[in-house]
Amino acid sequence: MNTSAKTGDFSSGKVWKQVVNLALPLTMAEIVQLLYNIVDRIYLGHLPGGDSLPLTGVGLVLPVISLIGAFTSLFGQGGTPLFSMARGAKNEERASLLEGCVFVSLLSCSLILMVLLYALHVPLLYAFGASERSFSYARDYLLIYLIGTPFIMLSTGLNGFINAQGFPRVGMMTTIFGAALNLLLDPLFLFVLKLGVRGAALATVLSQALSCAWVLLFLTGKKALLPLRFRYMRLQLQMLREIVSLGVVGFIMKATNFLVQMTANTTLQQYGGDVYVSVMTVANSVREILTLPATGVTSGSQPVTGYNYGAKQYGRVRESIRFTSLTAIGYTLIAWLLVLAAARPLAGLFTSDPETLRLAPRILRLYFMGFVFQAFQLSAQTTFQALGDTRHAIFFSLLRKVVIVFPLTLLLPRLGLGTDGVFLAEPISNLLGGMAAFVTMYLTVYRKLQADPRP
Repeated sequence: MNTSAKTGDFSSGKVWKQVVNLALPLTMAEIVQLLYNIVDRIYLGHLPGGDSLPLTGVGLVLPVISLIGAFTSLFGQGGTPLFSMARGAKNEERASLLEGCVFVSLLSCSLILMVLLYALHVPLLYAFGASERSFSYARDYLLIYLIGTPFIMLSTGLNGFINAQGFPRVGMMTTIFGAALNLLLDPLFLFVLKLGVRGAALATVLSQALSCAWVLLFLTGKKALLPLRFRYMRLQLQMLREIVSLGVVGFIMKATNFLVQMTANTTLQQYGGDVYVSVMTVANSVREILTLPATGVTSGSQPVTGYNYGAKQYGRVRESIRFTSLTAIGYTLIAWLLVLAAARPLAGLFTSDPETLRLAPRILRLYFMGFVFQAFQLSAQTTFQALGDTRHAIFFSLLRKVVIVFPLTLLLPRLGLGTDGVFLAEPISNLLGGMAAFVTMYLTVYRKLQADPRP
């Protein structure tokens, strides 16, 4: 890593190297973070007996996981771009206040969410598409998973402040430690102690607690450039409004995932039953894995883009956008081809149920059709968010999920496509929403930023 990256100064050196230096450990960290839930699904999908119901039960909890992630993004993704811009402008007092405000917001929100979701879990799970057979599996997993809400929100929401200070490898270790524990505990709780879905949830909670401890120890320690201090841990309404106004972009993206996952599960339950909910869980799991390198690159570019925008280095902003977009597009094209060639082995990672394996390969190819267009959406959304353009970021988040995916998920099955209609809604939205967002970003941001004449 070059000297500028080590000091968190992104205004000098090669832009593409700075993006890669951040993106590689960020991608590794996100992959490991995903293992918290993915490993659970892999083990549950291969429990003795070949039954798809445990996997279906976890799939029914995915909307709740998306909802918790949405509130994490509201504060975490809202605060870190502002933090980067404040550092780029050399305003360390404001940056520290932003860090403290995000901490208090995440902690308060996590406790409120945990209590509310416990109180409402029965009607929520049935609203998410649970049947009488799958409800007990979903309930057993959810009630233990919710205990980890403060851990997951603090570790994920605050990890961005480690990366934004130029310590992406430390950020990567946040999730490596937790995921390693999860990998060890899952088989112990599932196959040795035979705790079933409760064991999978318990392993996840313990892993999240370790990750949370790592983040807090680093941010309050001596190595952090701007350490988290008690005197900065307070809610300032004006600052909170700024954080929320920018974080609402990530919130909407994940909250709309909550809406779409809930709608997809209930529609699949109506047209196909529990096995199709299981197939959707497999499809979502494969999508989450294959999307990670693209989101790693776009996330890695965000501190670089935001810092240089704050420092008025507009030529470097354009370079960051260009490199990020081309890299994400190239990768998603390769990932799409991979699904076309290896749909059956990919599905086999998550289930040994014969009926799920029979249905999944064709549906995966349908669901991933035109996957490359998701890169256009990611690149545009990241650029808007990094530069504080909440208006466009919010609009295109709503356009893809609420205006396109949600109604298509309800409409296409009723037009005679049945369960296929649910899986077709995703590629259609990638094409329409992704291209609309990217073209707008190119016209309103990229072309208008004049190349910086300074070296």
